[in-house]
Amino acid sequence: MKVSVFNLGCKVNQYESDALIKKLTAAGHEVSDKLVFADYYIINTCAVTAEAEKKSRQCIARAKKFNPDAKILICGCASENNAAQFKREGVQYISGTAKKDLLAKLDILGENVVEIPKTYEEVGFARSMRTRSYIKVQDGCNNFCSYCLIPYVRGRSRSRDIDNVIAEIKSVQNSTREIVLTGIDLSSYGKDIGLKLSDLINALAPFDLRVRLGSFEVNVIDDELLTALKNLKAFCPHFHLSLQSGSDEVLKNMNRHYTTAAYMEKVNLIRKYFPLAAITTDVIVGFPTETDEEFDMGLAFIKSVGFADIHCFPYSARKGTAAYKLKVLPREVIAAREEKLLAVKKEAKDAFIKKNIGVTHKVLFEDSEQGVNVGYTENYIKFYRKHAVRHTVETVVAEKQFLDGLM
Repeated sequence: MKVSVFNLGCKVNQYESDALIKKLTAAGHEVSDKLVFADYYIINTCAVTAEAEKKSRQCIARAKKFNPDAKILICGCASENNAAQFKREGVQYISGTAKKDLLAKLDILGENVVEIPKTYEEVGFARSMRTRSYIKVQDGCNNFCSYCLIPYVRGRSRSRDIDNVIAEIKSVQNSTREIVLTGIDLSSYGKDIGLKLSDLINALAPFDLRVRLGSFEVNVIDDELLTALKNLKAFCPHFHLSLQSGSDEVLKNMNRHYTTAAYMEKVNLIRKYFPLAAITTDVIVGFPTETDEEFDMGLAFIKSVGFADIHCFPYSARKGTAAYKLKVLPREVIAAREEKLLAVKKEAKDAFIKKNIGVTHKVLFEDSEQGVNVGYTENYIKFYRKHAVRHTVETVVAEKQFLDGLM
C-alpha cells in the first residue's frame, strides 16, 4: 500500500509521525511524509492556534484531491480537542494524542480518543526522512499558560526513561549526523522521575553526534545545565527560549513564571558559556490585556535581547483556556503591532548574521536550492555553499551575508 503520513505542528508531532513511518515501512508499505497520491492518508493534526486547526481540517480535502477514494486516518491535538470536526466522508478513523501507534494497522475504524496516559507512552523508535533525527524525551505540560490549549490536549508532564532515550540514539547514530531532543515542555524533563534535564544531557556525553535542543522554558537555564551542554562533543548552541511578551504585566496575565529581568539574566548566562549562541524566541502579538504602552515597552525589551530570530504570531483565542473569556483586541491593532515586531525581527536576524561573518563554523549540509548546497551552522544560521557534499558536516568560514543566511 502507498501511505502518506502528513504532519502539522511541532517537533513532538513530527517525531510521532516519524515513528509511524518506521512501523509502516517495516510492514512493507511505500511511505511518504508529503501529501502525494496514496491509498491511505494519516493526518497528524495541530491545535496550537485556531488557524492550525483549520489547516488540519483542510488537509482532508487536500488529500482527496490526490485520491478521492483514499482512506483517511486522523490523530493529534486538534482531534483530541474536538474529534467531531473531522467526521467527514472518507475519514475512517479518528484518534487523539494517545495510542497513535495503532494507526500503523491502517484497517482500523471508528473513533478512539482515549484517556491521555499518566506516564510516558513509548511508541517505538522513529525513522526520520530528513538529515537530522528528532528524539522525543518528554510529553505533556504542567504550566497552564492562560492562552494555551496544549496541557488540555497533551496531559500532564511525563518523562521518558533515559535508557530508552539512549537506546534510540544508538539505533540512529550510524544513519544521522544530528539529533534534536524534543518534548512538549523539555524544561520539565525528569521532574516526575526524580531526574533533571542536565542528567539526560550528561548521559549523551559519549556520542559524537551533533546535539540540538528543541524549545524550552528559560527557568531551566543554570550553570549545571550549561556545563553539561558544554561537555558534549558536538553541542549546537541554539537556544529557543519562549518569551511570549516583553512586558512584565502581560507575562503575569499570561501566567508565565518569570520576569523580563530574570529572562535577561538567563540570556547573559548562556552567552557566558556560548558567546555566539543563537537565542531565538516566540512572541504573541496582541494578547487581550496588552496596552499600547505595554507593547512598546515589550518591543524595547525584545530589541535589547539581541535575538537571532523571532517567531511572532497574533494571539489566537482557544476555547477552554483562562484567556478565552477576555475581549480580543481589534484586528487592525494586532496587525499594526505585528508589522512593528516583524521589522524588529528582520533587524535582529540581520545583526546576528553579520556578527557571524568571518567566523569558522561546522555546517551540516542537507539540501540544495537553485543549484547551491544548503545547510545549517551549529548556531542555526542557514549557510549556502556551491561545492559541498550533502549529509556531511564541513568546516567553513563565513565570508558574507547571502539571502537569509551566510556564504
